[in-house]
Amino acid sequence: MAEGETAAVVEADVDDLGWSDTRVWAERSLRPGDRIRGVGALRGGWTSQMRRLDIEGEGEPYSLVLRSFVRPFFVKHALGLLTREADILQLLADTTVPAARLHGVDASAEHCDHPSLLMSLLPGSIMLDAEDIERRAELLARQLVAIHGLLVPEGTRPRTYQAWTSPERVRLPETSKRPDVWQRAVDVIRRPPPAYRPCFLHRDFHPGNVLFTGEGTGLAITGVVDWVETSWGPADLDVAHCSTALALLHGVRDGMRLADHYIAAGGTLSDKPADHLYWRVLDALAFAPDAEKVAEPWRELGREDLTSSVLTQRLEDYLQALFSRYG
Repeated sequence: MAEGETAAVVEADVDDLGWSDTRVWAERSLRPGDRIRGVGALRGGWTSQMRRLDIEGEGEPYSLVLRSFVRPFFVKHALGLLTREADILQLLADTTVPAARLHGVDASAEHCDHPSLLMSLLPGSIMLDAEDIERRAELLARQLVAIHGLLVPEGTRPRTYQAWTSPERVRLPETSKRPDVWQRAVDVIRRPPPAYRPCFLHRDFHPGNVLFTGEGTGLAITGVVDWVETSWGPADLDVAHCSTALALLHGVRDGMRLADHYIAAGGTLSDKPADHLYWRVLDALAFAPDAEKVAEPWRELGREDLTSSVLTQRLEDYLQALFSRYG
């Protein structure tokens, strides 16, 4: 699972990080007369190496974001991932979804040091603290409803969703005092996936992939990033993923309320509680045993309180809350 990566900028000299060919390719993608004036590293994710490129030329200065896959696993899968993201950014260009504009892609590293994608820099920042969390959750739900409501012609639809875990792949925490909760969760996903009405999914929608500006009544979403996992599948799965993230970041209450905000915003979820429970548990178990994968970039962005033990306890409490409500 990819994390939000247009986050805080680390001002640094990053010219020595093995991207000379990539820089040449990026500069060739610019308008005639434009050039890269400065480079900053972006932090907050773990799948990609992210850079902000500050551009100057005859017009107003502007900035772009360069995503490069450098880890072997993601380099191996880069052709599919970056091609998908490029296609999705082009598809979203004529919609109201606040996504980046595609400037170029070299998914097979034909010209770059590593597979890379160049896109516009969106305004706003990632917000992971508890301030205005209720308002942010409402905005997240509304944004999800808008994404799920996109009308996508059959020939341009993304791939069918992929599950990120299975009963055989789940790793359970070894120190839990409630192993019955975890075993019950695994049993929930032993059944075949429920029938669903498919729609367009972001598939990795959570607070780390959404940019905000303002505060209070002026709070607004200004960007949704990281479209490499975009899929075609049940709305419940996107709601499940964002709900799990909220539970891990802020606690069970916020994780449980997102589905209510989604329905209040006009969204539709499975009408059978057991079916909705399946999607929620399927997503939650993909974080087991301790959600360390997401903790690293979240801590990088200031949430140092999210230790492995805290995340494991929140995940366990969240599963129990799901059973209490839907099971």
